[in-house]
Amino acid sequence: MTPNTPCSNRTPPSPEVGDQPVEIAPGIFWVGFRETVHPLNCNPYLIVDGEEAILIDGGSRPDFPTVMMKILQTGIRSSLTALIYQHYDPDLCGSIAHFRDLLSRPDLKVISDAENEMFIQHYSEGISVTTLDQIHHRFRFASGRELQFIPTPYAHTLGSFMTFDPVSGILFSSDLFGSYARNRMLFFSPPADCPECPDPVRCPRARFECPYESVLQFQTRLMPSVKALRHALDPVRNLPFKMIAPQHGQIIPDPTFARRLIDLLARQTRVGIDALLFDDPLPPAP
Repeated sequence: MTPNTPCSNRTPPSPEVGDQPVEIAPGIFWVGFRETVHPLNCNPYLIVDGEEAILIDGGSRPDFPTVMMKILQTGIRSSLTALIYQHYDPDLCGSIAHFRDLLSRPDLKVISDAENEMFIQHYSEGISVTTLDQIHHRFRFASGRELQFIPTPYAHTLGSFMTFDPVSGILFSSDLFGSYARNRMLFFSPPADCPECPDPVRCPRARFECPYESVLQFQTRLMPSVKALRHALDPVRNLPFKMIAPQHGQIIPDPTFARRLIDLLARQTRVGIDALLFDDPLPPAP
């Protein structure tokens, strides 16, 4: 496996995703898959720090063999000590029971927002959730490295949150900035002239596919309202992120692309219930 180092001002090559994990920053691995039937893929992420490793949004029950295989393929010698779930949907949490059974360690932490706890408990008997409030919205590795948890309520669930790693500069954004799986390229890499485009929905160059439009379509369908989406975007503006790693779709390796998306998303008015209430139907899913 050749590691990618996209946390820089240079846009990395965007490999077609295969059967191997991808190191998106030193010690941080994408261990997901590309869906071939439905237009929605999941992106679990593994962070390795010394003797510890944590998994973010581990994936659904059917995905477990693929995710676990890729974790093993990273060659880690560390212990998986925590599972972080940024909301409670089955595409994130469905494999909790498998991880708990396989790891068989009583000190394995399942970390999520308190609002998610009642739902997460339905995935496996006897789950004890460590809530964000209990750990002061921080996860501290033994090395002293800290992950920061940032609430994004109602984007798209009440207990939704993001995870920021200041060491790598990666923002694990959960559903925020997610998109549909329209190709097998892992990294978001629009053509050079796209950032100045005035209208990504109606491409002035008549391109068949617009990468920005795919994110907009997913967000306007998934997020419940304009207020919820804009409220979730607010804390992102002030973060010194170098990369955004969403739970669906493509990883956004360049802050320039991400800032462009923030501006485009903040201008949307046809979001969730706001579109339906005003008889302005949402675009159909792919």
